[in-house]
Amino acid sequence: MTTSAASVVGPPRILRTGPHDDQVVECWDPATPPRGTAVLIHGGYWRSRFTAALMHPLVPEFTARGWSVANLEYRRGADGWAALHHDLGAALDAVRAAEPSGRLAIVGHSVGGQLALLGARPGDAVVALAPVTDLARGLDEGIGDGAVAEFFGSGSGADPDPHREVFAAASPRERVPPAGDVLVVHGADDARVPIAHTRAYVEAARAAGGAVELLELPRLSHLDAIDPAAPHWPRMHTWLDRRMPPLPA
Repeated sequence: MTTSAASVVGPPRILRTGPHDDQVVECWDPATPPRGTAVLIHGGYWRSRFTAALMHPLVPEFTARGWSVANLEYRRGADGWAALHHDLGAALDAVRAAEPSGRLAIVGHSVGGQLALLGARPGDAVVALAPVTDLARGLDEGIGDGAVAEFFGSGSGADPDPHREVFAAASPRERVPPAGDVLVVHGADDARVPIAHTRAYVEAARAAGGAVELLELPRLSHLDAIDPAAPHWPRMHTWLDRRMPPLPA
């Protein structure tokens, strides 16, 4: 997959949401009046070397279907969860303010799926691709080569559960039901985020009254979830079309 911004659909407009280099949103418009905004949120297990460029191959998939695209960058790595959470809220607020129809389709991959589920509001359509949903379980199981401990800290001292407050705020599994309609896409053979986490999340979200669908594929590697040639994309676009059909001319 290419990660060159120049190979997408021309250079983006840049919407700044703060003074840091990573407090930016890359924006593209379709050739026709937009039907709404597709918000793309990249993953990378909160590590700073993974950037919004991961989502560039998906931009033409949405602009060709009449969506404006907002590709979010955010502080991560040593900046910590408070900075990341702030940037998520600021970016989504800025995108909502710029979207006249109020229609947002939020598409997040891996940790971006975590952020999409946390940032949704009623009326949004959310596509969570192999999302990270349960930080406590992820910490216990060492997912992402110990990514949860690396980003949130492994904890120490007398407190038997030093992460409980932040994990309650940052785990979609602890914040059910989700605010918007949700489609979760996950491969049963995903070696980076276990499918068992997604199954447990979907079960909990539905039990809490959430409108959540699961598209589980027998073979879909973690990075192939954001490959526009992968087989789930036509079904994902059909799901979005049912919830947010193109606006009349």
